[in-house]
Amino acid sequence: MFKAFIMNKKILIVACLLGLTGVIIGAFAAHGLKALITADALKVFETGVRYHMYHAFLLLFLGSTSLISNKIKRYVFYLVLTGLVLFSGSIYALATNVLTSFNFKTIGFITPIGGLLLIGAWALLFVSFLKLKEN
Repeated sequence: MFKAFIMNKKILIVACLLGLTGVIIGAFAAHGLKALITADALKVFETGVRYHMYHAFLLLFLGSTSLISNKIKRYVFYLVLTGLVLFSGSIYALATNVLTSFNFKTIGFITPIGGLLLIGAWALLFVSFLKLKEN
């Protein structure tokens, strides 16, 4: 029971941090990046923010539900966290590529890997819900 509490608390804290950073990064894009990057790049950046926020909400749900085992929660948590870093993180870097001396296009291949990890998290939840039995 204590391990479940700790895992849920960890997930909820990370969810809140993701929500907080998602709002900050989104505001930064809307106000700070608008004049620095193209409209197309800004749209790409906003896609990263949108997925960032979607998965913050997913983690809020995950940490609040008792319908999913702790083992599945742990797997989903790490899939989402790693997937977001790779997916949204690489999108942020690619969209702001013109602002740095490093060419982030060389690491653009990690974006779909991050996407696959996010898909894996949702698929794992789906299978977990299919296996639910009535008590």
